[in-house]
Amino acid sequence: MTDQALPAAARPRPAWFSLVASPISVIAAVCLGLIIIVSLLAPWLAPHDPVQLVPANRLKPASAAYLLGTDGYGRDVLSRILYGGRISLLIGVGSAIISIGFGLAIGLVAGFFRWLDAIVMRFMDALMAIPSILLAIAVVALSGASLSSVLIAITLPEIPRVVRLVRAVVLSAREEPYVEAAISVGSSLPKILWRHIMPNTFAPLIVQGTYICAAAILTEAILSFLGAGINPETPSWGNIMAEGRAYFQVKPSLIFWPGLVLSVAILSINLLGDAARDVLDPRMKRREGAR
Repeated sequence: MTDQALPAAARPRPAWFSLVASPISVIAAVCLGLIIIVSLLAPWLAPHDPVQLVPANRLKPASAAYLLGTDGYGRDVLSRILYGGRISLLIGVGSAIISIGFGLAIGLVAGFFRWLDAIVMRFMDALMAIPSILLAIAVVALSGASLSSVLIAITLPEIPRVVRLVRAVVLSAREEPYVEAAISVGSSLPKILWRHIMPNTFAPLIVQGTYICAAAILTEAILSFLGAGINPETPSWGNIMAEGRAYFQVKPSLIFWPGLVLSVAILSINLLGDAARDVLDPRMKRREGAR
């Protein structure tokens, strides 16, 4: 019996239905979408120049002119938060894309060619043995505080985790009958990797990418808070809080507002990652079907 012949209640639901049906996923998607939209539209939504210094207006309270007040240099806090979202989200998304790109390529090679597996994975293990924050601080200290160096510093510790994930998928997929059949009929190596093995990595990489994005945003905030992040003239959620640290007892809102937006963004990304894992993981599907 086909799905069309089944009653509506008995038809299998599409995978995306779990995301839409979950109120938590919907709320997370709405919150993250709003943050992305207002960050992209920051040049049109920001009421003031985020880098303009106005010492006469320093530490102003919230008012009609400055909805969230001003910081210790007289800059509008709301404008800096809006512009800071562009940098923080860029680092999060950029780190996820770069680490997945390199991790996918290295993981495919390590998983398919067994003679390279030991060499590659020992190097990845060595990278994972170094605490990510210390490695990021070392990279920034050597290359200088800039957007590109911070992006590299945050991405580098994430690559070994992606490599291990892809390698595990490849080791499992290369033993499947359809891969062995492709090898036996003489299919080229690029064709085997591209058509038969790589599609198996998409679902776990999508989930892993959400976690990397959230972790990268948080790591950038930690680096900025420690003074090893982006140049303070370039607003990001992390260095806005780092600068507000000196005035915390006088004006705690300088840390509260960017910290709130940062927390909402990271929580939303993680919730969407969890929801995507539940949808894309076949084991989770089987557990739901058994209930």
